[in-house]
Amino acid sequence: MLELFRVGIGFDLHRLTGGRPLILGGVKIPFQRGLLGHSDADVLLHALMDAMLGAAGLHDIGFYFPPGEKRYKDISSLNLLAKVQEIISAENYIVSNADMVIITEAPPLAPFIEAMEKNIAVTLKLPENAVSVKATTTEGLGLCGRGEAIAAQAAVLLRTRTES
Repeated sequence: MLELFRVGIGFDLHRLTGGRPLILGGVKIPFQRGLLGHSDADVLLHALMDAMLGAAGLHDIGFYFPPGEKRYKDISSLNLLAKVQEIISAENYIVSNADMVIITEAPPLAPFIEAMEKNIAVTLKLPENAVSVKATTTEGLGLCGRGEAIAAQAAVLLRTRTES
């Protein structure tokens, strides 16, 4: 059987606000502000899910998990990621690898990157070396640079599931 490969990209940005936990890659990060959103507002996982869905030629995450729907209020995006994994699996795709970047001036994320990668790898049933998370700044420019928001980008390679 010929293997088919598909590439997807995803992007998400959420405003920082007081009174919410900061969750990135399913990891609670100690910080005085969190991301505003209906779910846990995990921009990293939202970008990843959109990349997966896009690579499979499907709708974005808002189609599958409409904002404002009560059952998704404060839900862990790791749970949503598992559901997206099921959606793409039903289309006969599996994730080959995922490469992501978080864009923020603060907080420093280096101590949490490994836990983020592990959460994603476990949820997607991938080896940890198939998941890469990086963090960068915008040198003080734009919404992220001014500390008003955190953004994330993701690139994913899907392949067709082959029978063993």
